[in-house]
Amino acid sequence: MTEEQIWTPLEIEAELAGGTEELTDRLKDLGDELGSLLAQEKALVFRGFGVTPGRLDAVLDLLLPNRLAYVHGNSPRTKVGSNVYTSTEYPQEFTISMHNEMSYAHAWPARLAFYCQIQPGGGGATPVVDSELWLNSLDAEIREAFAGGVRYVQNLHDGYGLGKSWQDTFETDKRHDVESFLDGTGATWEWKADGSIRVESVRPSTTKHPLTGTEGWFNQADQWHPAGLGDDTAAALSQILPEDELPQNVTFADGSPIPAEYVVQIRDRGLDNAVDVDWRTGDLLLIDNVLLAHGRRPFTGDRRVLVAMSD
Repeated sequence: MTEEQIWTPLEIEAELAGGTEELTDRLKDLGDELGSLLAQEKALVFRGFGVTPGRLDAVLDLLLPNRLAYVHGNSPRTKVGSNVYTSTEYPQEFTISMHNEMSYAHAWPARLAFYCQIQPGGGGATPVVDSELWLNSLDAEIREAFAGGVRYVQNLHDGYGLGKSWQDTFETDKRHDVESFLDGTGATWEWKADGSIRVESVRPSTTKHPLTGTEGWFNQADQWHPAGLGDDTAAALSQILPEDELPQNVTFADGSPIPAEYVVQIRDRGLDNAVDVDWRTGDLLLIDNVLLAHGRRPFTGDRRVLVAMSD
């Protein structure tokens, strides 16, 4: 975090012994004002309300008016409830770099809610970074290079291979469902002889918030580029598959390669400017997915954080 970075999420703590009922009452009182409060504060942390898995749906119904399925998501997750998922199944010893959820897609969730079912033994914070700050922290050369947008490439296997299958990605085993979904996204795709599908999408690198008008960094180039994985992992992948056949990859919109040094700067400056949200069992974090990017710090022991999203 830089010296100029003074923003932190708004923490809302329990005042009574009412637990989850107190939280739902306060959210009902907020009503439609919750949206404007979130746009103003960017993130809200709810602590001390003792939310249990059995009461989670009641709270999420108020935080997320229209819960979305994780269709076309690229991160490994398990569905555990009504459009509620594990936040990630990425190995616990690794950092997950900053990203706005599904910024590579034609449509993305406006809000994300994270729920801590089991607090980590150590570490495991969810870092969040102001997307406008992240954009402005990048060298002018990089901002200019990305002005034309980026091209995302997915190679989704048919059940066996690296990365996610197209069945897991689109939550269906029917090809026509996949095609119907992709028809409205501006993507191009091709089914391969081995049953896999290749999907290409050109998206902008920044976006403006619909209420505040602020422009922020809004793409996942550093997560989709081999250089974002680190030298060892990238080298290992290059021994297995050519770059064009990786489960996911990214270039500039015209197909030209993105320099590795750009990717490293994007990844590192996002993390350097992030604010960590630490977890205790029962906590909830609500974030505006355009105003803030999020990630995950490494952790020890157990950690179970669930996520849901809405438009």
